[in-house]
Amino acid sequence: MFDTALTVNDLLLLARGAGMTLLVTAISVFFGTILGIVFGVFRYQVGPWWAAPLTFILDIFRSIPLLIQLVLANAFITTVLGFRISGFSVACGVLSLYTAAYCAEIVRGGIEAVPQTLRRAARSLGMTWGQDMTSVVLPLATRVALPSWIGLALGVMKDSALVYIVQVVELLKSTQILITRLQEPLFLLMICGLFYFLISFPIARFGGYLEKRWSND
Repeated sequence: MFDTALTVNDLLLLARGAGMTLLVTAISVFFGTILGIVFGVFRYQVGPWWAAPLTFILDIFRSIPLLIQLVLANAFITTVLGFRISGFSVACGVLSLYTAAYCAEIVRGGIEAVPQTLRRAARSLGMTWGQDMTSVVLPLATRVALPSWIGLALGVMKDSALVYIVQVVELLKSTQILITRLQEPLFLLMICGLFYFLISFPIARFGGYLEKRWSND
């Protein structure tokens, strides 16, 4: 006989899993975005030929399934290099690079969307490269890139369900633990989906609000 009663402790387990999902996502998106901005600006500034090695590396992270990246990174760090590192650190590191690979393309596309006439006008007024990037390119490129960046952040949050492979107990892993004990997969997966919705919906709506507000400016 299985215990099929969902207790308060079970809900707390799911809540802790949701908190871990949010934490991994926040760290990965934060550092991935910073790296993505650096990589995207670099690729735009130096051109396709000089940026070819970086582009190749980023293509690797975009092409190989995230699950395989997590397994290989964990095995390489712990087995080959011999470092003792937590699964949480591996998950955040891999997800940050994974996010950066996609964010770099978003940033590069946003910069390219800024009309060259505006940039030439800014430089003719005596602006430096840094002033041009912060005062002209950044505001306009952000408006273009925001919808794609919001989609990327939500995608990373859902992809974080794969970090169970490196022993990180996030939302889906917490759900699997309860499924094993309670033997109620459909009911528990519905609750898991509700948690994901409660996390995702405010982010998507806030992004839509910003996009609408900027389009009216």
